[in-house]
Amino acid sequence: MHFAFPPRKTSRPPPYVAVANARSSGPILSRRKAKQFALFALFALGVLYALRWLFSSPGDNEYIPPGTPPVVLVTTIDAELPESFKENIRRNRQTYADKHGYATFFANTSDYNIGEYPKSWAKVPSIRHAMTTYPHSSYFFFLDVDTIIVNNKLSLEEHVMEKRRLESMMIVGLPVVPPDSVIKTFAHLSGDNIDLVLTQDKDNLCHNSMIIRRGDWAKFFLDAWFDPLYRSYNFQKAEGHALEHIVQWHGTILAKLAIIPQRIINSYTRDETGNNNEGMYQDGDFTAAFPGCIGEDRNSCPEDMAPWFPKANNER
Repeated sequence: MHFAFPPRKTSRPPPYVAVANARSSGPILSRRKAKQFALFALFALGVLYALRWLFSSPGDNEYIPPGTPPVVLVTTIDAELPESFKENIRRNRQTYADKHGYATFFANTSDYNIGEYPKSWAKVPSIRHAMTTYPHSSYFFFLDVDTIIVNNKLSLEEHVMEKRRLESMMIVGLPVVPPDSVIKTFAHLSGDNIDLVLTQDKDNLCHNSMIIRRGDWAKFFLDAWFDPLYRSYNFQKAEGHALEHIVQWHGTILAKLAIIPQRIINSYTRDETGNNNEGMYQDGDFTAAFPGCIGEDRNSCPEDMAPWFPKANNER
């Protein structure tokens, strides 16, 4: 019995076979390309969302409950100060806050575990505490007890934090720590991306009057400032020198900092060094500060500030 050999296969398939293969593989390739395109689009959208989240300001994409105060005034008070003085300080902040729909937050230095370090360190956790109490407020305006508000007509947003206003005041290329720090403030920063507003006098970066914008960066900044390592350094001016240190050597902090003219939020009523004419108080200024009136070995604030309270606390 003879069997027929199967036909020899050829490397050149008939035309109808090639056409059939092309038709069957076409949808597969199309689906594969569509899947790849979808994955790429999803990745691109993820990158865009991350960039938007990174560079957006707090509050751009979140729900703010009605009645949330846009600004919280924070002051940390030593319980050992005279009661009449503490009442004047509280009334000063409250008068201003009531006029503009803001909130106040008063803390005692003894509320926080500072340990053996100067009580002035308590201002840092007190601001963090205020942010927890008012989680949706936009700005936290810290005023030390040596500073009072004397012009209640100026709102913090219009006077300082409005984007164009802030950009017009930012001092760029300025040594961060006077007079000759090699680290200088950045140029070309947008007012929307500024999260910390400070002033400086002729000798120091000032922190008796400062503004912090709420957000994750603010929490990082306050936690870094209050780090036990910096407290253990025993800087001569405690938290003041610690602030100058981290602002100079942490680019993530410097990139969010604006230094503005001193008289905008920190006018001095006196200058014991005699070299700070540009920062001296003039009629109509927002605040009046009494540098050096309180410290570990000095407490003349109640006496020095007493003549200023009647006008400041009664002005509407």
